[in-house]
Amino acid sequence: MKPQEYINAINSGAADEKLKAVYVMENAVERQKVRYINTIEEFIRIFGNDREVIITSAPGRTEICGNHTDHNNGKVLAASVNLDAIAVCSPNGSGTVRVQSIGHDMNVVDTEKLLPDENEFGNSTAMVRGVVAKIKDLGYKIGGFDAVTNSDVMGGSGLSSSAAFEVLLGTSISHIFNGGKISAVEIAKIAQYSENVFFGKPCGLLDQTASSVGTFVAIDFESTENPVIKKVNFDFSKSGHSLCIVDTGGNHSDLTDDYAAVRGEMESVAHAMGKNVLREIGFEDFKKALPSLVGKVNDRAILRAYHFYGENQRVDSAVKALENNDFESFKNIILKSGRSSYMYNQNVYSPSNATEQKLSLALCITEDIIGGRGAYRVHGGGFAGTIQAFVPNELLNEYKNAMERVFGAGSCHVLIIRPVGGTKVM
Repeated sequence: MKPQEYINAINSGAADEKLKAVYVMENAVERQKVRYINTIEEFIRIFGNDREVIITSAPGRTEICGNHTDHNNGKVLAASVNLDAIAVCSPNGSGTVRVQSIGHDMNVVDTEKLLPDENEFGNSTAMVRGVVAKIKDLGYKIGGFDAVTNSDVMGGSGLSSSAAFEVLLGTSISHIFNGGKISAVEIAKIAQYSENVFFGKPCGLLDQTASSVGTFVAIDFESTENPVIKKVNFDFSKSGHSLCIVDTGGNHSDLTDDYAAVRGEMESVAHAMGKNVLREIGFEDFKKALPSLVGKVNDRAILRAYHFYGENQRVDSAVKALENNDFESFKNIILKSGRSSYMYNQNVYSPSNATEQKLSLALCITEDIIGGRGAYRVHGGGFAGTIQAFVPNELLNEYKNAMERVFGAGSCHVLIIRPVGGTKVM
């Protein structure tokens, strides 16, 4: 279909079922219709209305359980959310890729020039180049195409807007040139490669996998080259809860040392036992070694190691609870995960600025409102930023209003777990 034909289909309601398959809720579909039409109109303005186009989508993601475990080859449970990046795209018959993200400069890539360039590090053009380059390296078809993208994945929210953009590009190329044959896991690895090698950021595979595969995804990083990825089928829309991400407005500056210390201290325990990462050591062996570890590594490192082993077990338990449709047990596991992050991993506030504890305050207020009826924990890397809460729907308005009175209007983002990952919507 041509762009204007899509607009007509959306306005007539003919696209409602396809949108509902991605966004689930009726009110969300109505909001998306306006957004989709705006994006299509921008494509027409820049690239015209005379070509067939497709529309693709890739979601942001949330870390559910497995906080600070992936860097020591641990286990993680993540999920896609209903905030996403969408693209209206079409092959242009040339060797040039042009990607116009609304609100940003156009990214232009020559498909004959697909080598990493340090001068592009940190630039979204590098992500485009990297995705195209890796897809070509894997033997798939590439070519020039035009795209207009529109993302509502908030930057700095821990929902990984960059992974959504990379997965969106991979999904689009898969459908434009390869009949949708590139698998979701392959697209995730392509996206990670682009971010590592071309964008210059040494990220793991968690964000891209959760975005590409969709819904709840369990990932075991025991082999970082070939992590075990398992899609967990659970219909969150029937849980009676909403997922809230609360932006506490904390200071994100100068946290690099705090993040590095979590990994470094966990690895210091492994090194003291002759290994590189904690996953190479069994929990029982770790406990037997405690007398020799005390004094050899700092106490917080040992506590963080306890957190690592506990989180791996909690990921397995959370997956089992979801597979058994036992959301009450799942919530209890998430609460335990949050307590472990607070007490043992200690990434709820920065020790260099101990009087600023907005994450702690948000968790305290959350506990006061929803108590044991929901679940809550630090979200993402921690130290500042966001918390995550599974809030019973009957308490949602009270909770949202209370959080926004403290942390400001728009600070509480009400989300759902999206049932699909990177996909062709239309």
